[in-house]
Amino acid sequence: MDKATLLSEVISQVKELKKTAVEASKGFLIPMDADEVKVEPCDGSMSYSATICCDFRPEIISELRQTLDSLPLHLEKAEISTLAGRMKNVFIFTCGKGNINIDTEACQALARNVHQALCSVLDKASASLEFSPRTSHANKRRRLCFIETSTSSCNHGSCLC
Repeated sequence: MDKATLLSEVISQVKELKKTAVEASKGFLIPMDADEVKVEPCDGSMSYSATICCDFRPEIISELRQTLDSLPLHLEKAEISTLAGRMKNVFIFTCGKGNINIDTEACQALARNVHQALCSVLDKASASLEFSPRTSHANKRRRLCFIETSTSSCNHGSCLC
């Protein structure tokens, strides 16, 4: 077998292993190597799942909290995981704070605002990493997903954009 054929076969096997790893990690809160933001409907029209995956920085937790606190939503659940300098946060929220409920159209607009706000946090995190001494992750791929209206559950894996 010549070198080109061998290299082609190795590349093919690595791609297949990556696909298998993504499939195996569905349903688990495992940070991936690509930055991503996604907001999806979750079990009901007024409930959403928001996910942000990026490089870990200690100050990003407070930035996420400030960002979400500034929006008219009720945070139901928050999960975080870290692995090898990466972090993944999943927030389950419903529209409206306190006893204030909003209609479906306003709730969808809020979901878009949550997406934009999380993208802003991700952009800020990426910008601060560019100027830090640890720039080994500067070439990470960014994956930004917009609201998926075809899903009704928030227990599925990463979005394919």
